[in-house]
Amino acid sequence: MKKLSVLFILLLFLNVTSLSRVGDVLKVIKTPGPLPTGLTYDGKNLWLADAFEDKIYKINSETGEVISSFDSPGYHPEGLTWDGKYLWHIDAGEKLMYQIDPSTGKALKILESNSPNPRDLAWDGKYIWVVDFKSHQLLKVSPEDGMMVQIVPSPAGEPTGIVFDGKYLWVADRGTDRIYLVNPDDGLCLSSLRSYGPFPYGLTWGDNALWCVDYENKEIYQIEVFSKDIFTRWDEKELSLKFIKEFRNYGPGTVKTLDIYLPIPENRDNQILLDAVEFDPQPVTTIEDSWGQKIAHFHFDDLIGYNIVKPGWEVKAKIYAIEYFIYPDKIGSLNDIPKDVMDKYLLDGEKYQVNDPYIKDLAKKIAGDEKNPYWIVRKVYEYLTNHLSYNLKPVGGWNPAPTVLKRGTASCSEYSYSMIALCRALGVPIRYVGAISLRGDDASYDDVFHRWTEVYLPPYGWIPFDASKGDQEMPGGKVLGIGNVDARYIITTENGGGDKYLWFGYNYGFTWTSEGKCRVQDESYGMWAPIGEKKYRKPVK
Repeated sequence: MKKLSVLFILLLFLNVTSLSRVGDVLKVIKTPGPLPTGLTYDGKNLWLADAFEDKIYKINSETGEVISSFDSPGYHPEGLTWDGKYLWHIDAGEKLMYQIDPSTGKALKILESNSPNPRDLAWDGKYIWVVDFKSHQLLKVSPEDGMMVQIVPSPAGEPTGIVFDGKYLWVADRGTDRIYLVNPDDGLCLSSLRSYGPFPYGLTWGDNALWCVDYENKEIYQIEVFSKDIFTRWDEKELSLKFIKEFRNYGPGTVKTLDIYLPIPENRDNQILLDAVEFDPQPVTTIEDSWGQKIAHFHFDDLIGYNIVKPGWEVKAKIYAIEYFIYPDKIGSLNDIPKDVMDKYLLDGEKYQVNDPYIKDLAKKIAGDEKNPYWIVRKVYEYLTNHLSYNLKPVGGWNPAPTVLKRGTASCSEYSYSMIALCRALGVPIRYVGAISLRGDDASYDDVFHRWTEVYLPPYGWIPFDASKGDQEMPGGKVLGIGNVDARYIITTENGGGDKYLWFGYNYGFTWTSEGKCRVQDESYGMWAPIGEKKYRKPVK
């Protein structure tokens, strides 16, 4: 019976572990002091600095019990790291780095940190990385004399923690409440996670997981980062959305036929429909385009002037912010992508002009000999964010990719066309999605809409890449265009472009024929409304 109980517990543990996703907290340990700062792992135990007690604690990573402690060598203890034999510690007041014997607490070496505002430090096997809180920099320094070897930009403006996982750096930022994955070669931000606590501070790496101490919650978290389940969502909102496609004929002639095509929203990671989509009026039929998109087809005959029609749909849904965490080394090869995906999403189109010599030459220049699909797409993304700016004036809107790339300005649609053209030229399957956007308040009106691209990255599938969001100063802001979608969209359209119903558009398509002189006008708009009780800003009694 005892053996069965042990077996049950083991199976339960394995099941829970297998169900964890990236960002899940695997363990929580209370900190022994009130102001936890630096954190490191020696292969068996955790070490934690506390800025109130001026102590460094050795903590059992399994039980959370304090094994021992000693006084910090300075009066403003901050970061900790482990070099395989010794602790390294940095003091924010003294601005000094200390090499410490972990058995005695004695400082064996004392170096100038060369950082005006040091917070944390990390050992990469040869050098020490130092986070500078105010200069927005990550400093690589020599453990021999403390002199700088390399400087790369911090992903965000208030970095507090840093650790090296053997390949990449992880950097915590208390301003954005995110933990960023950073390429140490150039500071390129690769992906990011939302922090579990409200004030992420010191970081360390151990047992193939990330550890983070939270300054406000006074807790240490062990965080899953290598799960196959890379998807998380949050910021749930329950809303209704009504979408209308208006068409007016002011006459005096007659619109003989009018066909309106409205793609029908479905459940996706960012949206869960609470009821079936309702149409007004009822469509004459529901069709499916060459991309598998379901479309409501409305048909009207003999619209004499003056006449107006307003077909549309309404749906109630939960919408979410979503995040797909991408660790580049976990991405498969182009050969791992299903053949049907390659066949469908490498096709050319009028807005892409994949075979245009300019597109082919530029794509080769951007990607070089790169074979990994993540790095191919990332290089294209970086090129677009560095060479295009969002602007619809004096010209622009839906111009083809070569025109856009030569001009240097783009709408969200033109960012998408350019991204698709370059990625398909490089053999990476890519599509676009189109959405109706929440504009500020939950009760809002949208007639601008938004679209972005999704790239097929094995083994995960379709991952959002929105290059129009990448025009940011800080690397951590730029990376939020990759794998992230805000809680402000209902996506209506998944499309490869060029079908006979939506052409290269999204949210709607329409065609009409006429007899006599006709002046027509069309409008498209979405009307959002919150579901549930009314909200009031009442003072607290």
